[in-house]
Amino acid sequence: MIALLRYRRVLYSIIWGGHQNPPLGLPSPKVKLLPTFYFPTAAGDVEPVVDSTPIIRRLEAEHSGRAALPEDPVLCFLNDLIEDYADEWLTKAMFHYRWHHPVDRDNAGPLLIYWSSPLTPPADGEAAAKMITKRQFDRLYVVGSNEVTAQTIEASYVRFLGVFDDLIQQKGYVLGARPSSADFAIYGQLTQLGVIEPTSAALMTRHPRVRAWLDRVEDLSGLEPCENDWMTREEASTFCRPLLTEIGRVYAPFLRANAGAVAVGAEAFEATIDGSPWTQPTFPYQAKCLIWIREGYAALSPSDHMEVDAMFSGTGCETMVEGSAT
Repeated sequence: MIALLRYRRVLYSIIWGGHQNPPLGLPSPKVKLLPTFYFPTAAGDVEPVVDSTPIIRRLEAEHSGRAALPEDPVLCFLNDLIEDYADEWLTKAMFHYRWHHPVDRDNAGPLLIYWSSPLTPPADGEAAAKMITKRQFDRLYVVGSNEVTAQTIEASYVRFLGVFDDLIQQKGYVLGARPSSADFAIYGQLTQLGVIEPTSAALMTRHPRVRAWLDRVEDLSGLEPCENDWMTREEASTFCRPLLTEIGRVYAPFLRANAGAVAVGAEAFEATIDGSPWTQPTFPYQAKCLIWIREGYAALSPSDHMEVDAMFSGTGCETMVEGSAT
């Protein structure tokens, strides 16, 4: 989100501290999540808001120019889908690599403490790091990370790096020569996977283009985009197909299985993803993600449906929108 604000040239301030107990007497959001944004209100106070996707759309509405959403409805729909994949599937890789392997969790625990409070005494920092490391390790099951699914998550991350390397070689960003919200969603996950976690960062060294891309996207305030920088639909259909195939391979079956379980009130579900067993607790928010994808598809014109259908055909993504246009 910081990278997006820099690119959009939206003025901001960062307030360091724990979001569970906001500093400076700031109000707590109804759901305590990161990022927590504080928007000014007409009454002169501030409103806490969470969830990057609606925050980005609010910024698009409130700040003109340098848009992170394509105007073309088909490209915008692709952007929304890829952003959702980054937010909800790549985060599984981020959480998995941070806490699954001992070397990674030993690295992450102290960082979380000192990011929040650099004045913490060493003994207190060590104790707090052990506490948060155990808590997060014990919560790996929530995102579906376990001994059975570990191979699926890690294989998907490795494939993604190759696919993304090839994609940004075409125009520089996901959908052209300018970044979209999908770029920033991917960037957010890769800043952790490629920089913080030793195991996943070592894998990224095989893709120096991707690692260098992270450094560039950190601050794109000097980029001067124009409308012609977006891909054409034909270019997107060709260049994005490998990424859509990866999304259809892992994220589509996950979303459908989760949504089915939520619909019947199940607390957990089992599925087959990439030919391997997958089990995890149901996640109502991600059931909403599938609804939003289908609503976005349904809102397209009939001719745009035909173009998206052609892009999706054979990728697995078509399974997420089947029957949504009626």
